[in-house]
Amino acid sequence: MFIEIVIFAMIAAFLVYRLRSVLGRRTGEERQRPNPFTPAPSTAKPDNVVPLPERNRPRPDVAVSPDEPLSLAASIEQIRAADPTFEEKHFLEGAKAAFSMIVDAFARGDTATLRPLLADDVYESFARVIRDRQAAGEQHEARIEFVREAEVVEAKLDAGRTALVTVRLVTDQVNVVRDRDGTVIDGDPKALVENVDVWTFARNIRSRDPNWSLVEVRPVQ
Repeated sequence: MFIEIVIFAMIAAFLVYRLRSVLGRRTGEERQRPNPFTPAPSTAKPDNVVPLPERNRPRPDVAVSPDEPLSLAASIEQIRAADPTFEEKHFLEGAKAAFSMIVDAFARGDTATLRPLLADDVYESFARVIRDRQAAGEQHEARIEFVREAEVVEAKLDAGRTALVTVRLVTDQVNVVRDRDGTVIDGDPKALVENVDVWTFARNIRSRDPNWSLVEVRPVQ
């Protein structure tokens, strides 16, 4: 029994390590901090993210007004210029991994896993739902079968230090809610349901910590 506990602990540690490695690249000079995922306070505000639907890069000979929003491609270039380690493809792989881990932890009520991955206000919202679910004696089962689409739809470099990147994820999931007796009260354990979610991740690019945290969730019906 003790050996099994050690094995499970090693597996959990490996998963967390893999998530950190895909969401941010280490330089070898990082300092350990009590809460390495905590974002800058201003990143938790929804109005920090500006919709930027255009993907065409502006011509270099065309001046852009300071008050005019940058295109998505230009915003990504701005983040990359401030943080040369940022790569859109690499970031998306990390976002998908984070999405799966967070959805799973939320369904299981695993607040210990959620805490370092979420901004303070997002964590409080998730934790409140988990507490209400536990008080009602309900159990939530969530399983992601396929990630059909994952794309960056918005990006912004806020105050020259906080990178905010919004990802639209289309997934096929199985979602079921059971009561105290195990009876299904919502969902179908045999049915795949398409979900569309829009999640915003943030990172202080001036920090040595390479990891991103979830600062906003916008479900799309």
